Amino acid sequence: MNATNLYFDDVLSTHVLIREWLAGEATAPEHCAGLLARFSSGFTMVSPGGMRLDGAGLAAFFRAAGGSRPGLQMRISDLVLIQESAAGATVSYREFQSLPGAENTERWSTVVYEKTASGALLWRHLHETWVAPAAA
Repeated sequence: MNATNLYFDDVLSTHVLIREWLAGEATAPEHCAGLLARFSSGFTMVSPGGMRLDGAGLAAFFRAAGGSRPGLQMRISDLVLIQESAAGATVSYREFQSLPGAENTERWSTVVYEKTASGALLWRHLHETWVAPAAA
């Protein structure tokens, strides 16, 4: 992993904002607005369970879910730059989540970035897939 890769830095910092918001460590509406500003107006997503979500659905989810997961921990690893161009990039990564009293979850994620004319990085599409349990 290249620690100076802007896309990797954005994946990591976006997940910090997500965790802080969902865990209730950050409760100001400005925090949620800053998080949502990282997503393109044309954002789409496929959740690990196969549900499709658009930008409006993502915004509604985050606004409703602030503070809903106290104690949430997230860890990102295995970042890979799949493709990069002047218009954006595609990055894959592994995401681990743990919540007190709940089963840990793990997923593979692929994010497609859109780079604006000003150089801002926006999440255009996210596809998540549950990691299969290791065979015994």
